[in-house]
Amino acid sequence: MEFHSFLIKYGEIGIKGKNRYLFEDALMHQIRFALQEVEGSFRVHKSHGRVYVDCEGSYDYEEATGALSRVFGIVGICPVVRLESKGPEPLKQDVVAYMEERYPDKKKTFKVESRRSDKRYPLTSMELNCVLGEVILEAFPEMKVDVHHPDILLHVEVREEIYLYSEIIPGPGGMPVGTNGSAMLLLSGGIDSPVAGYMIAKRGVALEAVYFHAPPYTSERAKEKVVDLAGLVGRYAGPIRLYVVNFTEIQLSIYENCPHEELTIIMRRYMMKIAEYFAKKDGCLGLITGESIGQVASQTMQSLAATNAVCTLPVYRPLIGFDKRDIVKISEKIQTYETSIQPFEDCCTIFVAKHPVTKPDLERIEKSEMKLVGKIEELVQTALESVEIIQIRS
Repeated sequence: MEFHSFLIKYGEIGIKGKNRYLFEDALMHQIRFALQEVEGSFRVHKSHGRVYVDCEGSYDYEEATGALSRVFGIVGICPVVRLESKGPEPLKQDVVAYMEERYPDKKKTFKVESRRSDKRYPLTSMELNCVLGEVILEAFPEMKVDVHHPDILLHVEVREEIYLYSEIIPGPGGMPVGTNGSAMLLLSGGIDSPVAGYMIAKRGVALEAVYFHAPPYTSERAKEKVVDLAGLVGRYAGPIRLYVVNFTEIQLSIYENCPHEELTIIMRRYMMKIAEYFAKKDGCLGLITGESIGQVASQTMQSLAATNAVCTLPVYRPLIGFDKRDIVKISEKIQTYETSIQPFEDCCTIFVAKHPVTKPDLERIEKSEMKLVGKIEELVQTALESVEIIQIRS
């Protein structure tokens, strides 16, 4: 069956009051971006408080619905057949033809739900429900009406044209990206951080990202893996600016001057400082990490407090109470899991201590960092000035 349009259903946007149009406009912008790579021509517009995507000419249906199902703010995608508004008799024939083609198995229950926006149409909504329900029963005697829990809910909308649809493809929900500012994601090659970025982007936050690269201890393939992950997250979050920071000399300096059981915490603190530098530079309103309480030594409550202490921006940790199983399930859904488990080491795993401290004392950590004074400042500045910036589209 050829569908001419998609009716886009949104959730939270509908309760935004006088500001709703701003969220609708942001949603339409994200829809246009998502459809850029899809074969075909599309017109995104809103009418009577609803958002529509009109498909002009031939297009790839599977690609179009796939792209729309990754746009935050959408809760449902309804493939629509558009008909000329010629009166009840042609509509009866079109509805029968729709049901015939759309549902080969007629042993189903149904309900007709009409909505008449064009008051010039000769039948009211209730009259349309009765007339169209009757014609369906006459054409397909094996079908039954069920007004409470029908297998098929046929929507008929009478506007300048008539819209028929009976399927709602689930969308991801959330808010349109960009409606709640931006934040800097600390992106590693692991499972957690891409999921964290996805979850914050779902709340309308635009993403930038920073990755800490440690050549020759980490390979170019490890960096490519992170670029790939940023692209997968970008399918939902939109364009991402990725900062690739050469962290090798900083890590070596920490390794040579600080107690080894404190390596992970101190390296993490420097990562947060650098990430915050780029976040402030770009006007981001916070940092995002994939940390979860107790998952590893650097993610105990004491360790998180120690890393938080170097930040002035808020640190958002959407996975903080998640089990690993929960995180993996989301990573599989957004298709980052298979890339995340590729066997390329990141800089954290290379320099991890055999027996890392799990309950670091902040005063002791700060005292250990004093050994770096006069040695690490220039290394940090060099890392900031030599950063590689990669623009990720999807």
